[in-house]
Amino acid sequence: MNPTASPWWSPHIHADRQPRLRVRARTIAALRGWFDQEGFWEVDTAALQVSPGNEAHIAGFATDMADPRGSRRVYLHSSPEFACKKLLAAGETRIFSLSHVFRNGERGPLHHPEFTILEWYRAGESLEKLMDDCESLVRIAAGIAGAGLLAFRDRSADPFRAFERLSVAEAFSRHAGFDLMASFDGDLPDRDRLAAQASAIGTRVTDDDAWSDIFSKVLSERIEPHLGLGRATILHSYPVCEAALAQRSESDPRLAERFELYACGVELANGFGELNDAAEQRRRFVQEMDERERIYGDRYPLDEDFLAALSHMPQSSGIALGLDRLLMLTTGASRIEDVIWTPVVETNP
Repeated sequence: MNPTASPWWSPHIHADRQPRLRVRARTIAALRGWFDQEGFWEVDTAALQVSPGNEAHIAGFATDMADPRGSRRVYLHSSPEFACKKLLAAGETRIFSLSHVFRNGERGPLHHPEFTILEWYRAGESLEKLMDDCESLVRIAAGIAGAGLLAFRDRSADPFRAFERLSVAEAFSRHAGFDLMASFDGDLPDRDRLAAQASAIGTRVTDDDAWSDIFSKVLSERIEPHLGLGRATILHSYPVCEAALAQRSESDPRLAERFELYACGVELANGFGELNDAAEQRRRFVQEMDERERIYGDRYPLDEDFLAALSHMPQSSGIALGLDRLLMLTTGASRIEDVIWTPVVETNP
């Protein structure tokens, strides 16, 4: 924050922000009402966890917790996912959470170190049901805001049009001009094949880029800017190596049951057909932490309690939606802070 700028709590600044914040409150009330009608229970999960999560590029906030047994390192959660899945293992079948979550090293128009995730799970139900849920919830939020269109910068999407459903392979063919599945050698991703394809379309590839790094570069540069324009897009059928917590597709072992929701080029939600094979989940977590150590020089512990619970979790589908981002699009805000009641104050170095 510019030190000469007025703080968010200045009455005249708050007066400008207030209409969007009141839309936020009304939207949350309406979403809670929808979940109640659908037979969900709202759960309240602890923010302090033994691990912030085990995805390579998500950084956590750490603290030391003292108790009579001594001091131990704990983390603010980056998602309520592990706790929610433990509740599924305990026997819950339809649950949702509105949680403040924390991710370090993320700040920008679409990123805030503390933000709100709307996460929900359906035991024994399909990923397609979650896609339908997304359409319903986005329309509820748009209706509360009086938004005929979702908008971000110069992009817009009609929330009341049927959402486009597009596979990742189709998106690469359409927007990057190459066959993503040709970058596999059998069932395994081939780094050199993808590097050649990406380089041919002008994406910069370095010697230390892994397959996932190249995939992410092409996705962010060539694919995402075209998603959710005119209407929302559900991008589905991700490669397994890009879906650490999702089960494999029954129709293609190279792919996973994962989708992301986009509107106006902005990622809003990330859904999975949830992996409940504890041994496979451990293998993927270790692989993710190896990658994190290679890139960032550190790693996070595994939540052994979560892995123990996973073996008891029924087949389920789950999804996390960035509530603040959705509110940005329904209110036309240009920065995420505009829809957060008390944003974290930026400090000068």
